[in-house]
Amino acid sequence: MTGRLAGKRALILGAGSVGEGVGNGRASAVLFAREGARVLCADRSLAAASDTAAMITDAGGEAVAMQADATDPAAGPAMVARAETLWGGIDIAQHCVGISVPGGAVDTAPEDWDRVFDLNLRSAYLFARAVVPGMVAQGHGSLVFLSSLAALRGGPYSYAAYEASKAGLNRLTASLARAHAADNVRVNAVMPGVIDTPHVRAFITGAQASTDRASLVPMERQGTPWEVAEAALFLLSDAASFVTGAILPVDGGMSA
Repeated sequence: MTGRLAGKRALILGAGSVGEGVGNGRASAVLFAREGARVLCADRSLAAASDTAAMITDAGGEAVAMQADATDPAAGPAMVARAETLWGGIDIAQHCVGISVPGGAVDTAPEDWDRVFDLNLRSAYLFARAVVPGMVAQGHGSLVFLSSLAALRGGPYSYAAYEASKAGLNRLTASLARAHAADNVRVNAVMPGVIDTPHVRAFITGAQASTDRASLVPMERQGTPWEVAEAALFLLSDAASFVTGAILPVDGGMSA
């Protein structure tokens, strides 16, 4: 590791994993800590957040776990307050939560549509609303959202609410980036394609399903959460100091 985040105070919402293994949020938390960040690992499940924090501290890094419901307007201020108590503020933050419900627009129930938008888009607005003011006040900061290639194109499964919510997240990213560029607060998004995560494996099972997903990708394989985390790391680090409003595909060439 090269210390790309040395001294940075990081907040990751969605730092746990669904089930066994490493998802995008957990991979980001571990990678950021390896690169020198102090990481506040927040997740709806305190047990999942604690497992991630333990992976970091067991390896000699610095991390603290806390429970946070991304859809609760009080969660953002609570996370910011915890980071301020621990380290005096937040330099980098990543929103890494999301849910999908199968179905097209016509056959998705209104309550399911609202649930997807509540977690995928409204929670991102709440997160930004909580963390950006402190970044503006200190004169610097970097925020990354985890979007999806589904914002741009459909796949073999119909998830209309998910696709629409991620498209909204891309636009929210651009809006925030433009609004706070002069404040030296950068806002970007990572847009993964077909990634092999515990969340995906919970819904799509079997070796054939994995093969089918890989066949969609020009690189002929699924991506890993570590590759998504590396993209987020770049955008959050000082190496991307002149990058804001970017929607970075991590998709093995699918968007090409």
